[in-house]
Amino acid sequence: MSYGISAALQAAVFGALSEDAAVASLSGGAVHDALPPGPMPPLYVVLGPERVRDASDKTHDGAVHDFTVTIVSQGAGFGAAKALAAAVSDRLSGADLVLSRGRLVALRFLRARASRRDGGREIELWFRALVDAETP
Repeated sequence: MSYGISAALQAAVFGALSEDAAVASLSGGAVHDALPPGPMPPLYVVLGPERVRDASDKTHDGAVHDFTVTIVSQGAGFGAAKALAAAVSDRLSGADLVLSRGRLVALRFLRARASRRDGGREIELWFRALVDAETP
C-alpha cells in the first residue's frame, strides 16, 4: 500500500463534482479543492481532509480513503446547503470514477454532520473509497 493514489482520487472527485450539472447549478460553479483568496460565494463546495489506511492483500495493493466534501452556506437556513449536499451525495455515491493512477473499486457515502458555523451553515459529508494500485 502507498499513499500514491490519493492525488488521482482527489482529481477524479473534483472533476466529477465540477462537471456535474446539478452540483454546478446549485453551487453556481463554486467547487474548490482549496479555498481561493478573497471573498467566498454565499454557497460553495470544498474538498476536505482524508484518512487513509492499508487494504492490501496477498494479490493486490490497495487502500481505503475516507474523505470529506463540505458544503458551506452563508444563509440563515439549511435548505440550500442540504439541496447541494444531496446533489454531491447523489453524484459520488456508487460512482465509477476513472483515476489517472490505480483504479477505484468502490465509492460510498459514510456519514454527514450539519452544523452552524460563523453565522452560516456547514454540512460535512464523509465518503469511503476503496482503491487498487493496479490500473486495469
